[in-house]
Amino acid sequence: MTRPPGHLQDSAVCTVERETDVPHVVAAARHFCLDHGLSPLLAAHVATAASELANNLWMHTTRGGTITLRLLPLSSSQAPSMRRGVELQSGDEGPGIVDLALAQQEGYSTGGGLGCGLPGVQRLMDEFEIRSTPGVGTWVRACKWAKLGA
Repeated sequence: MTRPPGHLQDSAVCTVERETDVPHVVAAARHFCLDHGLSPLLAAHVATAASELANNLWMHTTRGGTITLRLLPLSSSQAPSMRRGVELQSGDEGPGIVDLALAQQEGYSTGGGLGCGLPGVQRLMDEFEIRSTPGVGTWVRACKWAKLGA
């Protein structure tokens, strides 16, 4: 459901502790984008990336984590392009990733999946950044920018 523009929040935080939280994150990401007037295609990309990150949170951590959505406002350096975007941040205090390069390779999986999660997020989004420390946790930041004129 679309809310009137005056009632929109510029950010939203979703907690992921179990598998049943994943569809809620996907729906929240999609609605967040659409409610802010971004295209259905951009919303689908962000929702799919959020799904992958949320799956990682419940599959690879014992305490889960959070997914934060944030509207990226225009900055003075972006004003000529008039682009807006959405930032996804995923954070946890889980076991961390021992080999980040390997974890980002297509087909590599420690959870028995297809190994498309992190590589898929990186492909879907325009910016991708990951930090992980074994025994401390993992942090991912990914941004999707609206096409010019959209």
